[in-house]
Amino acid sequence: MNVAVACDHGGFPLKEIIVETIRRAGHDVTDLGTDSSDPVDYPDYAVKVGRAIQNGEVDRGILICGSGVGAAIAANKMRGIRAGVCHDTYSAHQSVEHDDANVLALGARIIGPELASELVLAFLKARFTGEERHVRRVSKVADLERGDQG
Repeated sequence: MNVAVACDHGGFPLKEIIVETIRRAGHDVTDLGTDSSDPVDYPDYAVKVGRAIQNGEVDRGILICGSGVGAAIAANKMRGIRAGVCHDTYSAHQSVEHDDANVLALGARIIGPELASELVLAFLKARFTGEERHVRRVSKVADLERGDQG
């Protein structure tokens, strides 16, 4: 699996740990920045990850900001992007299994490096179940993206 990773300055201290965790798990990493703790805007990096997924360049993405919330909000504005803020392992795998999430958003000021690595591994190991009820729900989310609220 090829995984895009991007962060703002708040997420930068955790980024290298995330990148190394992904590589140790046998996956490829596309590092989309930022490359320092100099202040930047999280939407700029959410767009990079979202576009990489939309263009088929990567399979999934991981965004890291201070809380994870801003990056997830920005990513979720993009068509076909389903980002979840996850700070526990259940949510990290369940977001993929039930909601077909393709982006994991993490808060570097909320969690430490050990938990971050566990969350990344849970997210990457998970697969969408494809159960009818989950397919139906994800389809309704896609309808919302298109403005088809019925």
